Amino acid sequence: MKKEDLVKQLETIKTLSSQVDIDKVIGLINGLDDVKTVTTLSEELIDEILRKIENSLDNNSSDLVDKESAEFSIGYGNTIELDDCQINTYNTMEYINSVLREYEAEEEDVADSSLNIEVFE
Repeated sequence: MKKEDLVKQLETIKTLSSQVDIDKVIGLINGLDDVKTVTTLSEELIDEILRKIENSLDNNSSDLVDKESAEFSIGYGNTIELDDCQINTYNTMEYINSVLREYEAEEEDVADSSLNIEVFE
């Protein structure tokens, strides 16, 4: 059923019922087309997100390496060599998560799209 068909049926029912404020229902249905849903990301948005993640990781680079797990050895010519060092994945994911959360829909945006019908007695 299309939105226009539903609106026509509700307008017909409006004359028969005083239980529900049909004008409000029609207004809510008409507002359904106004809601924009993003199912794919544009190249510009992907570039923006990647740039923000890179900046966040760069600005917090000292927190990304687990310095306590670093293993060193003495190499040829008495040089110190880094044999192993772990990445602190928890901190890394926290920084990435904080950037991605900037693009999360606000709760009130989701609440505005819900259907509220007042019933009169």
